[in-house]
Amino acid sequence: MENIIKIITSDITQLDVECIVNAANNSLLGGGGVDGAIHRAAGPELLVECRTLNGCKTGEAKITKGYNMKANYVIHTVGPVYTGVENDAKILRLCYWNSLELAMKNSIHSIAFPAISTGAYGYPLKEATEIALSTVVDWIETNLDYKMKIIFACFSDETTKVYNETWILFQNIKKT
Repeated sequence: MENIIKIITSDITQLDVECIVNAANNSLLGGGGVDGAIHRAAGPELLVECRTLNGCKTGEAKITKGYNMKANYVIHTVGPVYTGVENDAKILRLCYWNSLELAMKNSIHSIAFPAISTGAYGYPLKEATEIALSTVVDWIETNLDYKMKIIFACFSDETTKVYNETWILFQNIKKT
């Protein structure tokens, strides 16, 4: 297996991967958007397990079982509410980095990410996409001996388009 990065339009809860990432809130007790969808798809056992985790700080990540989903695990990470300050980008980067570190610690080799913080938390999509893609590439380059399939599961065709355009630009910049 080699390292793979894929961008698709999909319902993250339906993906056949070892782990999906939840763009959670600090309580980890469910919410709207992808968080609510994951809790609904996983079933009530997810909420029971999340109650034992004592929440999650912004930028950090915690892991649970996937319960009624194809994914064996859910990594919950809390993205920043967008304020426009430089620290937003650092925290968003930590969400992706810490999720990948936790996946590696748990011997997970396939993971799907939503567009963290771009919904109710208001992070501009293009900016968030640049951070997501650059962080994942940096993580892969730092962990070359660990093979990982990383999927960006975009909820809409528009989000997928932004991810694909950003990925093409990113690859062209890396070549020069």
